[in-house]
Amino acid sequence: MDMGAGFRTEHIKTSGAEIHLVHGGKGPPLLLLHGYPQTHAMWHLVAPELARSFHVICPDLRGYGDSSKPPSDARHEPYSKREMARDMVEVMAELGYPRFAVAGHDRGARVAHRMALDHPERVSRVCVMDIAPTLHMFRHTDQNFATGYYHWFFLIQPDGLPEHMIGADPDYFLQEKLNRWSGPEASFAPAAVAEYLRCFRDPQVIHASCEDYRAAATIDLDHDERDRDRKVECPLLVLWGKRGFVHRTYDVMAVWRDYADKVEGRLLDCGHFLPEEAPETVLPELQRWFATPGH
Repeated sequence: MDMGAGFRTEHIKTSGAEIHLVHGGKGPPLLLLHGYPQTHAMWHLVAPELARSFHVICPDLRGYGDSSKPPSDARHEPYSKREMARDMVEVMAELGYPRFAVAGHDRGARVAHRMALDHPERVSRVCVMDIAPTLHMFRHTDQNFATGYYHWFFLIQPDGLPEHMIGADPDYFLQEKLNRWSGPEASFAPAAVAEYLRCFRDPQVIHASCEDYRAAATIDLDHDERDRDRKVECPLLVLWGKRGFVHRTYDVMAVWRDYADKVEGRLLDCGHFLPEEAPETVLPELQRWFATPGH
């Protein structure tokens, strides 16, 4: 999807994948990570304005969009958030940035969380959008969570079951996710939806995204359990939607204060897809947050 004048496309090889990205603008580096079932195109309403003050880098996570889909294994390690975070650190190093800021939505926010733990020397500031920490969510699973986030338990099923069922009608599944998680007044740019559909129709993307969720329920939890006594050290901004599941279910700020040292947060009047549903609020929040020095 065209992000506008000044953005260019690149493919950068990391130690475990080949990452497709668009980037543009001048200023301090700002990495933007998308969620499920989307691609870097989800940032189209905020990235061009951010590029006035930052060098904005919008990749497709491994397994998504036009990035490569590495083979997985029995432990789902290639789709762990640790490996996805390593991709992004290597991408930023290739672009000349040993230290940078990062904002992530949904799955991208989980990658950003892991990145801040594994690479504290690289990450100056973080924003996570509409998530609670993975470990907290699994530790507090109940009927409400299993109903609202049924896909967490569907996508992790083995033997190609979700791949087969989603693959029978990927357009329906993606549109259902956009409709179910967004606020009632939400509308999505047709060009962005067309891009999501183009990518999600690929059976390799469907499989890789299931592996992302399988990793979250296995190896990611192992990593999170081992790091439970550690907190995110850099400043962390939490944004979440008033009409979303996270707001209805958790005391968002209290949870994140248990996982990070320096936390600020704001509730937005929208559903799950903050950058597309409420760009007029997300943009100034990101401009303010990332204009401030990291420490």
